[in-house]
Amino acid sequence: MTPSGTNPDDTGHQRPAGGKGIGLSASPAWELLLPAVSAPARTRGRSLQAALREAVRSGRLAPGTRLPSSRDLAADLGVSRGLVTEAYEQLTAEGYLRSGRGAGTWVGGAVRAAPPRARDLAPRSPGADADFVAGTPDLSLFPRAAWAAAHREVLARLPHDDLGYPDPRGLPRLRTALAELLTRRRGVVADPERIVVVSGVAQATALLGSVLHARGVREVGVEDPGSPQHTALYASAGVTTVPVPLDGEGPRVEALRESGLRAVVATPSHQFPTGIACSARRRAELLDWARSVDGLVLEDDYDGDFRYDRAPVGALQGLDPEHVAYAGSVSKSLAPGLRLGWLLVPRSLAEEVVERKRTMDLGHPTLDQALFARFLERGDYDRQLRRCQRAYRERRDTLVAALAEDFPGARLTGIAAGLHVIAALPARYGPEERFLARVRAAGVAVRPLSAYTHARAEPAEGGDVRLVLGYAHLSPGRIRAGVRLMAAAV
Repeated sequence: MTPSGTNPDDTGHQRPAGGKGIGLSASPAWELLLPAVSAPARTRGRSLQAALREAVRSGRLAPGTRLPSSRDLAADLGVSRGLVTEAYEQLTAEGYLRSGRGAGTWVGGAVRAAPPRARDLAPRSPGADADFVAGTPDLSLFPRAAWAAAHREVLARLPHDDLGYPDPRGLPRLRTALAELLTRRRGVVADPERIVVVSGVAQATALLGSVLHARGVREVGVEDPGSPQHTALYASAGVTTVPVPLDGEGPRVEALRESGLRAVVATPSHQFPTGIACSARRRAELLDWARSVDGLVLEDDYDGDFRYDRAPVGALQGLDPEHVAYAGSVSKSLAPGLRLGWLLVPRSLAEEVVERKRTMDLGHPTLDQALFARFLERGDYDRQLRRCQRAYRERRDTLVAALAEDFPGARLTGIAAGLHVIAALPARYGPEERFLARVRAAGVAVRPLSAYTHARAEPAEGGDVRLVLGYAHLSPGRIRAGVRLMAAAV
């Protein structure tokens, strides 16, 4: 119960009913004053002045803001009117406030606080003269006109009910279109009921990590060398990554057997970063291992569509859909900023993965899904893949020719696929640390193969300098200029 004729504010102070001032509940700015009026009586006045002063400096009280009357603010804060009047007079004398007889008290314009700016933590190009860091497609190839047309059509035709909370697996229309695409292009066994639309392969990895952890799995194998992101993604689910060494055919299965692992991440169609493709024999061995331990292979098909000298090798999942979870995305074919991908899970995991997806984010954005479904159905995505493949093949050929010209004796390893090459430069360009220091000083951004190694890296054969060179985001002219700049530096 409160005294008659008063209303309690959010702090428990009593405020006259029908007061004309701006109360604590009316403006978050006045919340800054609460600690001040909680100070001991002998310092309360100075504390109130300091809090008002800081509110003006920080921009929380913007120039031109009208303050409550001293009577109303005193009532709001539960302090004497004289305390507020003294604070107003002091800050007016200092120039923070201005007042006029009968016109009230306002925040003055003497203090020009810079408005707060949000920081951009997105990974960006290092701003080098030549940037060969792998992992980024050519974002200028994004089909803006076709995407905009699809967007307009989807907005015009999307049923109102589809804008409600979606099926956590994804829109049935999109899952059906994805099943057709993945069956046709990647040879997977694609049941639309076991496809989950996700925010890229990163979310697919986190989802599986969470489900595996709930099942008691505490370790998962990762290819070494391999993507550095896997460790953090699995760690977020409470799962530790264990490096699994590679040879020329893929992950060494004997190392998997000796490790006692029951789950492993693999990129069998085009390993990142070495560029090798799993041999038929190694694929069979990998699946035999998974069956023998009732385990799981997470197949990351990050650039499986981009093969330049022959048709792409089909996905591993097509050989054993009950022991392989298949993940892919549009990050290399359209743009990573779309955050759009898919996860095709074994029947035994489907229910748990869907429930985890539901609790994680209640499903992927409906409009994005409907737009991509239309893109697939109309053939726009196939056209985009062909466009990217032509551009990236030309750029790879340009890089290969430039390396042969400017770095005689350089060897390329891996298959003709993907968005990067591995170049082994002769020992005369080394040692590796000196080479990297020199090209960095010349304005070239490039990473060595050792940067992607989880365990202790073995010395390069014969002292070679082994580089991972991304080319997809560079025009042919910039590729040639970048290689020349790198060669001039060493």
